[in-house]
Amino acid sequence: MTSEDKKEHIQEFKLDPDSELRFEVESKGEKAYVTLKSGLAEIFGTELVKGKQYEFLAGAKVAVFTWKGCCLELKGKTDVTYVAKETPMVIYCNCHAALELMRIEAERENKKGPITLVVGPCDVGKSTLCQILLNYAVRMGRRPLFVDLDVGQGQISIPGTIGALLIERPASLDEGFSQEAPLVYQYGHKTPSTNSTLFSMVANQLACVVKERLESNKKTKASGVIINTCGWIKGGGYKQLINHAKSFEVDVILVLDQERLYNELVRDLPSFVKIVFIPKSGGVVERSKNSRSEARDQRIREYFYGTPKNPLYPHTFELKLSDVKIFKIGAPPLPDSCLPLGMKAEDHLTKIVPITPNAAILHHILAVSYAKKEEDDLLLSHVAGFVCVTNIDMERQTLSVLSPQPKPLPNNILLLSEFQFMDSH
Repeated sequence: MTSEDKKEHIQEFKLDPDSELRFEVESKGEKAYVTLKSGLAEIFGTELVKGKQYEFLAGAKVAVFTWKGCCLELKGKTDVTYVAKETPMVIYCNCHAALELMRIEAERENKKGPITLVVGPCDVGKSTLCQILLNYAVRMGRRPLFVDLDVGQGQISIPGTIGALLIERPASLDEGFSQEAPLVYQYGHKTPSTNSTLFSMVANQLACVVKERLESNKKTKASGVIINTCGWIKGGGYKQLINHAKSFEVDVILVLDQERLYNELVRDLPSFVKIVFIPKSGGVVERSKNSRSEARDQRIREYFYGTPKNPLYPHTFELKLSDVKIFKIGAPPLPDSCLPLGMKAEDHLTKIVPITPNAAILHHILAVSYAKKEEDDLLLSHVAGFVCVTNIDMERQTLSVLSPQPKPLPNNILLLSEFQFMDSH
């Protein structure tokens, strides 16, 4: 490396109205810094404070948009940097304005505000669009609910879960939305297709609780709900979308980047559901299988250890095997000839199976369930949080876990997840 390369790389960009600066930080260990010098700018609906330096780490894919024009300074090493004049932000803003009109009417008539489902294939910017719409809503003084049904990435909690979160202020650029008291349900797999019967049950349960939440808070009721979905849109995935639309009683569906999906939904859903086709942003980047898997590991690591800006210090402690009950959901299917009379083959998908702790559950994530009794409500109870199995000592009959809070655990009923976390701290 020459001394020239080591110099801090500083670029200045003057953006015209309705344009955005896009950049990516790819290389491990690299950082980039953005400062708004003049004018107004935002990142995915969160306004930048003039003169404040914002830091972005490896893996960041950022678009700084301006409605009125601005001047930005970009420091550090980025892999891709360019200014885009063509962006779908005006369309996104029009969607927000239409939702806002529905909220004003809902407030006037004390009705439910718009329930919006965001759908489309993988890597078209669904999560980003949800973030923009939520940020715009809270900037108007609304208190919408965010529902995340994307089990692969997990924006509200760790991957393998679905959940709901009340949004009261815009997302911060390094920490995202404030994670106060999220409602989280354990599903335990990377994709809904692994056990779609279980996924439907858990999603329907979340829909029931979300409806109750809306009724209990006037401000949130009028503000409505924004629902993020996963990129599985064909076959069983399409059936899931139809199921979500019914169980959440959706009013608006925003379809990103897939006209075929748009046309199918128009054909299959009642006419009172407004279905809108939206182009994806040119800044959306397709992620490899590897980078998705890394992002999942990162989400789990952040759950236990926090972020560089906001570190957390988890606890490790031992539990007696006799003090906890561990279950998994779903048993291997039996052939029809072995089934008791009247039992359906798919019942095995939601069967609660007790697990005798053994080496196979090492490094697995366990959800701490709020269930009172395993038989009744284990499937449909939300969870208090997660621990990771770090050691099993069969001789001493103990289990060591990594936990975000000290012992005791809030409950002794634990649910096994397919996700593993190798603690490298």
